[in-house]
Amino acid sequence: MKRIAILGSTGSIGVNTLRVVSSLKGRFEVIGLTAYSNVELLAKQALKFRPKILAVKDAGLESDLKAALGSRKIRIVSGEEGLLEIISRRDVDKVVFALSGANCVTPLLDAIERKKEIALANKEAIVSAGEIIMKRAASKGVRIIPIDSEHSAIFQCLEGVERRFLKRIYLTSSGGPLLGVSSKNFRNVSREFVLRHPRWKMGKKITVDSATLMNKGLEIIEARWLFDIGESDIRVIIHPEAIIHSLVELIDGSVLAQLAKPDMRLPIQFALTYPRRCGSRVEHLDLVKARQLTFQEPDMDRFPCLALARQALRKGGTYPAVLTAADEEVVANFLAGKVSFSRIPHIIEGVLSRHKVRTSKALTVADVMEADTWARMEARILCYR
Repeated sequence: MKRIAILGSTGSIGVNTLRVVSSLKGRFEVIGLTAYSNVELLAKQALKFRPKILAVKDAGLESDLKAALGSRKIRIVSGEEGLLEIISRRDVDKVVFALSGANCVTPLLDAIERKKEIALANKEAIVSAGEIIMKRAASKGVRIIPIDSEHSAIFQCLEGVERRFLKRIYLTSSGGPLLGVSSKNFRNVSREFVLRHPRWKMGKKITVDSATLMNKGLEIIEARWLFDIGESDIRVIIHPEAIIHSLVELIDGSVLAQLAKPDMRLPIQFALTYPRRCGSRVEHLDLVKARQLTFQEPDMDRFPCLALARQALRKGGTYPAVLTAADEEVVANFLAGKVSFSRIPHIIEGVLSRHKVRTSKALTVADVMEADTWARMEARILCYR
């Protein structure tokens, strides 16, 4: 039985991870669960899965969680120290990183240092500090199994393939909710419209990123570090049916793809059970019913966030950290009704243009966190202009 901790258990990925655990009875023991502030759901999860330890973002929420648990006695911790305590436990074999934000960098590095098995759904850590994280993982012999459907697909396609045979990666995108909307109407699209993704059920932030295609931009940066491939060898293609989750092209011209119905439980289960496979409750793909698979190039004029991400990756250093931090702040302001959808890429571009970085020295975690803090402050200023 594999003993797991789920960091971010009340978010979309965390909830689906627990659904997978429930479907694979007897294969996993849940040792730890964490939440940002959703104490009510965390308590419900704890009463069902009976973990040994829980963590919340702030110490002020601990009393609320204790009250929600009733007579159930479970250790409760908080803050980054609480996350690190969970990660450090000897009875935790695998850590699922389902929480968001660049603050995940330190816990992720700690898990690598302790040689835990890692299932990673957090984008910001790899985007902001991918070089640091992957070097540390390589030195410790730790393999990071991605949960993102696209990177899971690439990982699966590359199983048994020597890296020297890899020519190119294709990241597929459904195109999001604005695929058929003219750019002249972007200024007037509502939050409700943007949040209606045609294929996936996801959290609000990543759904907005899907609408701007920033999610693909961030995935380009992730793929660069996860699979040690140059930016120019990573292509994005629009695939509205969302059946092919990504492809790899080999030097002999062969193209390998991973296909499945769009359901996050499948890549989550793969990350949990790797290197084994198990039956799942996910609806299996019927290619005859699917009928057709279509592809098109992304419109870079309508979706400038793709170019901004490539620019940040090429510049390197702390630019990717600035990109993801600025995006997170601007999207939060869009969701709060403070900026229009059409302003999102322009504000992010403004933050990137103001960033100055010293590239003569090796990147450190302190550099990443400093850039993250600066970018958030700068983005807030630009949002109110």
